[in-house]
Amino acid sequence: MTSAEKILAAHSGRKRVNPGEFLNVRVDLVLANDITAPLAIKEFQRLGVNKVYDPKRIVVVPDHFCPNKDLLSAEQAKLIRQFARQHNLVYFEVGRMGIEHVLLPEQGLVLPGEVVVGADSHTCTYGALAAFATGMGSTDIAVAMATGEIWMKVPPTIRFVYHGKLKKWVGGKDLILYTIGNVGVDGALYSVMEFAGEAINELPMDGRFTMANMAIEAGAKTGIFKADGKMQKYIKTRAKRSYKLYQSDDDATFAKVIEYDVSQIEPQVALPHLPSNVKPISKIGDIRIDQVVIGSCTNGRLDDLLQAAEILKGKQVHPEVRCIIIPGTQQVYLDALRRGLIETFIRAGAVVSTPTCGPCLGGHMGVLAAGERCLSTTNRNFVGRMGSPQSEVYLASPAVAAASAILGKIASPEEAVN
Repeated sequence: MTSAEKILAAHSGRKRVNPGEFLNVRVDLVLANDITAPLAIKEFQRLGVNKVYDPKRIVVVPDHFCPNKDLLSAEQAKLIRQFARQHNLVYFEVGRMGIEHVLLPEQGLVLPGEVVVGADSHTCTYGALAAFATGMGSTDIAVAMATGEIWMKVPPTIRFVYHGKLKKWVGGKDLILYTIGNVGVDGALYSVMEFAGEAINELPMDGRFTMANMAIEAGAKTGIFKADGKMQKYIKTRAKRSYKLYQSDDDATFAKVIEYDVSQIEPQVALPHLPSNVKPISKIGDIRIDQVVIGSCTNGRLDDLLQAAEILKGKQVHPEVRCIIIPGTQQVYLDALRRGLIETFIRAGAVVSTPTCGPCLGGHMGVLAAGERCLSTTNRNFVGRMGSPQSEVYLASPAVAAASAILGKIASPEEAVN
């Protein structure tokens, strides 16, 4: 079996499972946020149960509109806060919270070999930790909170193998954009994307989180990585409970195997209005921008900020560009502060925000007006995603974002540093 099939088998009391089978699956962790939790709470209350299945296994994070941007978001936050306190759930208040998919791995709340479900499509991020993690609707999440189980179909697994050595300034964001550009937004529909190859072995954990995060943008049920030494080192100091490692068998059956030579891949950019509308930076041309966003559950980790700071240090953000930098968690913010990155950003003319999803979904901290263009390290660039339906969002890595902020147009890191 594949690693994903082994995890699902172990969590459904089966020795073996096959793609297409329907299962009742035991879950290890349930997640909801300030947008999706209110819906899940409403459905939970309709079930007529008095308590959740395990308060230590249910996590609520107010990250999309928090700190509250208006009265409606304040009411939503109040609702989930009260529910979390009533049931003694794992809850992260403003000042301790962060963007959920950066925060949970950092806090050791997600572990290898687990089944994690969240009322957020980018829950697949945790596949970087060799977990089976997937987003579900709020009704399913309500049932999971009550019973500790989900009902699902076993997905097939597509194996993506990345050979060769990455060029400078090319990382996880470029690999996943390149892949989505190659297979399309439905290229891995209801499948597991298993990432492998020597380039993946060399990829740091932050780059793996980025790739797993965007598996959903290829239509995947989840993305998953091998539980190698690099991943186990990350987990070792964070894990708060025991866990089990699962690896795909050498004779596992994959729906297909897709292989890439990464040595020729350059920084990638997704043009409006799909994450699959991808071009290499050398083919972009002269595209002027109004705003740059560096952050989100895709690229708000310390490695991302380090990369941006390397390019921005000693330089100035273009006078016609707003550069917004959002650390993924309070810990990322603190680490960046201690390393002098925050001063680098401010001296360059960027603004640094408290952790929040904010502009990624057109919430706050950088909503676009009609006719404006933004180069963002986020994961989606659909019509109206960041504000006006007449605005445009381009997706790229923190390196490309920082370079673009300096030059006032979408630009390669080499252009900015040279």
